[in-house]
Amino acid sequence: MAKKTEFTVEEKLRALYDLQLIDSRVDKIRSVRGELPLEVEDLEDEVAGLKVRIEKINEELNQYSDEIKSKKNAIEHSKSMIKKYNDQQKNVRNNRAFESLSKEIEFQELEIELCTKQIKELETQIEFKKESIEQNNEALKERSEHLEHKKGELQDILKETENEENELLKKSNEFESKIDESLLISYKKIRSSVRNGLAVVAVDRGASAGSFFTIPPQVQLDIASRKKLITDEHSGRILVDKELADEESLKMEKLFTSL
Repeated sequence: MAKKTEFTVEEKLRALYDLQLIDSRVDKIRSVRGELPLEVEDLEDEVAGLKVRIEKINEELNQYSDEIKSKKNAIEHSKSMIKKYNDQQKNVRNNRAFESLSKEIEFQELEIELCTKQIKELETQIEFKKESIEQNNEALKERSEHLEHKKGELQDILKETENEENELLKKSNEFESKIDESLLISYKKIRSSVRNGLAVVAVDRGASAGSFFTIPPQVQLDIASRKKLITDEHSGRILVDKELADEESLKMEKLFTSL
């Protein structure tokens, strides 16, 4: 069974700082994309929603058209019944039968009146829905064009940065393998808790980068000795000396240029 490679504290610090530089580079690439992926996603949802809305309105229009046909058929049926009752009235022999047929005729006339009113209401609804479809189609066209524009922007940025990002992510995994799992977990936890994603920072002019708190001289000497991992008591960030940071920054800059 192969023996697991043991790394010195200095090697771990260098690997951590290199990992930080790589991850910060990835952060920078992703910041260039900014909110574009979310904008594209939101626009896609909006376009899909408009299409569903238009489809639903068209279904309602078809339903209204079917209802109008049904009402017109009912009117024709009532007209035929009125004609039938009128013909029957000509042959009745008593007033009771005549009155009964008159009531049937009156009922059918009311049915015609009601259906005519309902047809007008449905036709009004159809006009309203047609206007709504027109407005939604205009919105769909505008949002679709905007979506294509944003997709184009995103594709251009992806073309410029995708290969570099993928290579950097491979390097990130490579450097992670040099770091103890518990230390890596701490690094990622710190990264996720700070706004700029900096979990490993250099000590410069007696303070850690981005901090106004002075680090005691003895702690600065311990950091420079690279014999143990030291964190900033205020921010929790892992600290490295400036010389190590400069050396690794120069080395990683060459790596980034070659990608």
